[in-house]
Amino acid sequence: MGWGEDAGGAARIDAMVQVDELTRRFGSLEAVRGVTFRVAPGEIFGFLGPNGAGKTTTINILCTLLRPTSGVATINGFDVVRQPSQVRRSIGLVFQQSTLDETLSAEQNLRLHAHAYGVPSATRERRIDELLTLVELRDRRKGSVRTFSGGMKRRLEIARGLLHHPRVLFLDEPTLGLDPQTRRRVWEYLAELRGREPLTIFLTTHYLDEADQCDRIAIIDHGRIVALDTPDGLKRGVGGDLITVSTADGLAAVDEIRQRYGVAPVVSDGTISFQVPAGETFLPDFVRSFSQPLEAISLRRPTLDDVFVQLTGREIRDDPPGVMAADRRAAA
Repeated sequence: MGWGEDAGGAARIDAMVQVDELTRRFGSLEAVRGVTFRVAPGEIFGFLGPNGAGKTTTINILCTLLRPTSGVATINGFDVVRQPSQVRRSIGLVFQQSTLDETLSAEQNLRLHAHAYGVPSATRERRIDELLTLVELRDRRKGSVRTFSGGMKRRLEIARGLLHHPRVLFLDEPTLGLDPQTRRRVWEYLAELRGREPLTIFLTTHYLDEADQCDRIAIIDHGRIVALDTPDGLKRGVGGDLITVSTADGLAAVDEIRQRYGVAPVVSDGTISFQVPAGETFLPDFVRSFSQPLEAISLRRPTLDDVFVQLTGREIRDDPPGVMAADRRAAA
C-alpha cells in the first residue's frame, strides 16, 4: 500500500475500528475480558475508564503496541496482529506525554516523521506547510521545540500525527494540563480537520466536557464495556433530571413527594433530592401545587460524571493521567 492510497482498496469500510471478543491476560490477571465494539468512519469516539479498567490495554492492542491473548481487532480493515505495518500507516498517535525531539525545530520534527512514513518528497513540504498553518505554528516553523509552550507542543504533535493522512487519530489526553483557551483551540483544530479530511478520532480524556463532544462514548470497567451510547443516551440512563428542594418541614415534604410522585427522595445536609424525567416540564407544576413552603429549589441535568460514578463507583479523575503512555513503555 502506498502513501495516500485508500488502505483497504476499493471496498467500502463500514467500521473504521472493529473489535470482537478481545481478551488480554497478564498471567492470571485478565485485563481485557471479551471487549466488543465498532467505531464508524468519521466518528469521534470517546473511550473512558477508571484506573485498571482495561482501557489502556485495549488501546495499546489497537495501536499494535501489545498483542491480544484472543479475539480480533481491525483498524481500517487491517488486522492488528497479522497486518501491523498497514495498521500503523492507518493511524496517527498523540500521547499525553510529549514525544517530540526538542533539539529539532518544528518543521524538522515534521520532516523526520514524513521520512519515517514514506510521505513522497513531491508533497511533503506542502503538507508540512498546510499543517503548520492549521495549528498556527507556521511563523515558528524554524524555532527550536524546546522554546515552545505546552500548548504549542501539543499542537505540533497533532500536526505530526496527521502528516501521513491517517484514517484514525488516537488522542490520549490531548489537552491535559493546557489552559482553557488552548484546550478550546485544540478542539477547534480537530473540528476543522474533521470537516476537511476523512478522519476518525479515538479519544481518551479526563475532561468530561470534552467527552460530551464525542459522537459516542464507551465506558470500560473491570475489563468489560459496561456502557456504550451517545452522551445524551448515557445521561438518560442515569434516571432523569435531579430536583433539589429545601423546606421548613423536611419530613412532611419527603412524605408528600413520595406519595404524589412515586419517587424515593434522598435527604442530605437538610436538602431533599429526587429524580424525574423531563425536569423542565415537571418543575413549574411542582412549584404551583406543592403544599409545603419552599425555601429553595434547583434543577440539574445528569452529567457524564453522574454516569461514570453510577456505572463504575468511581470518578474518572481517579485514573491518573498519562497511563496510556506509561503502559506503552511497559509493553515495549
